Amino acid sequence: MTEINIEFPDGSVKPFEQGVSILDIAKSISTSLAKKAVAGKINGALVRLDQAINENVKIEIVTKDSEDGNIVNWNSAALVLTSAIESIYPGVHFGEIGNGEHGFYVDTDKVDQQISIDQLPAIEDKMKDIIKSKISLKHSEISVEEALASVDGDPYQAKIVKRNEKNGKVSVYDVDGKIIVSDNVALLSTSDMKAVKLLSVAGAYWEGKSSNPMLQRIYGTSFYKQKDLEAELERQKEAHERDHRVIGNNLDLFFVDPKVGAGLPYWMPNGATIRRSIERYIIDKEVKHGYQHVYTPVLMNLDAYKTSGHWQHYREDMFPPMDMGDGEMLELRPMNCPSHIQVYKHHIRSYRELPIRIAELGMMHRYEKSGALSGLQRVREMTLNDGHTFVAPDQIQAEFKKVLQLMVEVYRDFNITDYTFRLSYRDPANTESILTMMKCGTSHNLC
Repeated sequence: MTEINIEFPDGSVKPFEQGVSILDIAKSISTSLAKKAVAGKINGALVRLDQAINENVKIEIVTKDSEDGNIVNWNSAALVLTSAIESIYPGVHFGEIGNGEHGFYVDTDKVDQQISIDQLPAIEDKMKDIIKSKISLKHSEISVEEALASVDGDPYQAKIVKRNEKNGKVSVYDVDGKIIVSDNVALLSTSDMKAVKLLSVAGAYWEGKSSNPMLQRIYGTSFYKQKDLEAELERQKEAHERDHRVIGNNLDLFFVDPKVGAGLPYWMPNGATIRRSIERYIIDKEVKHGYQHVYTPVLMNLDAYKTSGHWQHYREDMFPPMDMGDGEMLELRPMNCPSHIQVYKHHIRSYRELPIRIAELGMMHRYEKSGALSGLQRVREMTLNDGHTFVAPDQIQAEFKKVLQLMVEVYRDFNITDYTFRLSYRDPANTESILTMMKCGTSHNLC
C-alpha cells in the first residue's frame, strides 16, 4: 500500500496508508479525540469524517467544541429538518438549506398552504424521533441524471442540482429515505445530535431576488449538549430584549415600511432628536480635529465611478444607473470618496496647504438584497460620517496617528470598548499603487 504524508496544525508530519480517513487519523491519535471528532479540514477545506485521503495534505481534526463543529451540527440538523417536513407534508418543495450565524434554516414551498409557526412543535417532534433513531446521514455523489430523477417535480431542487454539479456529479444525502441535494458537510449519523429547537418562520425570496417566488424559511438551532442549547436560547432572549428594532419601536425612534421601501428607515421625532445630537457631536469633534465639512450630491455621473473603480468592482452592490435620455447616466452614490476627490481637485493646491482634511455626513445608497435587510443594521440608504485627508509623504505617519486618536476619542465618549482597526491597501502586490496611495492621502470613517 502506498504511503502518504499527513501534516498536522503543529507542523508535525506523520506517514499513513493511502486512503486513510479523517476518523482513522483521529483514532490513531487517541480514542478520546475520535469521540470528540465530528469532521475534518483538508488544506483548510471542511470535509466529512469519512473523507478518504489519497495524497500529501495538511489536516485538522474538527471537534464538537469548535465553531466548525457547530456548523457541522447545524448542517446535519438542516438535513433532518428537511426529512421531517417531507414525512409530514409529502410533496413539499425545498429551496436552500444551510447554516447561519447561530443555527440552521430550510426554505420550503408548500403549494397548498403555508407552514405556520403553530406547526413547528410537530415538525420538531418528528426531528427528535429521527435523531433518536441514530440513523446514518449517508453521503454520496451521483450523476446529474440520477439527482434530477430523485427531485422530480421540485423546481427549486432541480435548479440546485444544476448549480451544484461538478464534473458531472452532484453531492446528495440520504436521510431516512429522503434524498436531499446538498454539498454541506454533515455528521456521519444523528447519534451525536442531542438538542434541537425550531425557532421561527419567515419569508425568503428564492435566490434572494424579489422577482422570484417567496418561500418560507424555517429557522432552528441545535447543539451537542442540552445545556448549550439552553444557553443559546437564553442568549437569544436577551438579544431580543436588546434588539435595536424592538427598542426603536418601543421608544418611537424609527420605522421601516416595506410598502413604501424596504431598507429605507423613517426617523420619527424622538429618533431624529437623537440622530441630530449625534451628528452635531461628530461635526464638532471633526472640526476640532481640523476637518473642513462639505456637502456633496447623492447623484454622480456614472463615469466618475468607472474612473474610481467602484463600478468595476462593486456594481452588484450599487443601484442601477439612471438614463437621463441624453447620453448622461447618473448613479446614486455608494461611497463618498469620488465626491471628496472632486472637492480637492476644484482648486489648484499648493503643498503648503497640506494636510487638507475634508469631511462630510454623506448620504449613501447600497443595493442590498431584501433578505439581508435588518432594521438599521442592513439598509439601502445610510449616512456615513466620512473623512479624507490629503497629505505630503512626510506627513503620513503623523496624520495616521491623528486619525486613530479621533476614532479612539469618539469610541471612548460613546463607551465603546470592543473595536479593532484595519489598514487596507489598494493592491498589496503592487508597490507602485501603494506609493501612489500614500502620496494621495488617507481616509477614515466612524461607524
